[in-house]
Amino acid sequence: MERKFKIILVEDDESLGYLLSEYLRMKDFEVIWEKNPMQGLRTIESDLFDLAILDVMMPEMDGFTLAKEIGKTNPELPFIFLTARSLKIDVLKGFSLGAVDYLKKPIDEEELVVRITTLLSRLRTSKLEEPQESNFHIGAYYLKSSTQELFYKDDIIHLTSRENELLKFLASHENELCRHKDILNRIWGKNDYFNKKSLNVFITHLRKYLEKDPSIKIENIHGKGFVFRTKYTL
Repeated sequence: MERKFKIILVEDDESLGYLLSEYLRMKDFEVIWEKNPMQGLRTIESDLFDLAILDVMMPEMDGFTLAKEIGKTNPELPFIFLTARSLKIDVLKGFSLGAVDYLKKPIDEEELVVRITTLLSRLRTSKLEEPQESNFHIGAYYLKSSTQELFYKDDIIHLTSRENELLKFLASHENELCRHKDILNRIWGKNDYFNKKSLNVFITHLRKYLEKDPSIKIENIHGKGFVFRTKYTL
């Protein structure tokens, strides 16, 4: 018998928090609901979860700041933002922080469950399919995917879960065209406009991390995707 997926919900709205936590339990998820973001952070640091659902607009600490704090100690924990804010800049900010999804209020409970189930099933399948050896020498760098660490000489860059998955995907397809749709469907779970914008943000992150080795290049193929090169001629 497979264990239940364990979710932490950080939502300060009493009515919505109660409704979502009870509905998710009814759908056979194990749920811990925290109303205070600081308490939510402490709970995340002391327990293991498969997914975090974070409200964006909360007192004391907003969801964006909370996500940054989570990333310092639990970079592998995927998270979804819930928000009443619909500005494109907010959506892109959420994805740039590593969000795996972004749902606008009022929340459709059935849609939320479908998205969570699809996301967690994909993550579980990805882990089962992941080869035993998932570490890579990348030019002067070394990627230890199991711990989400990128090494350059004596420096260590701690990657987020999505940065790690993206770099591993690119490194395993060195000098091949990695199409936008293939990357998005594999890592984001959906090929759409906002996820494509998020992908571009993460490519920028990786380029910055890898800039110390000039032999590495993530080449943009307009309208198609990216080619990850470790040796190229200008």
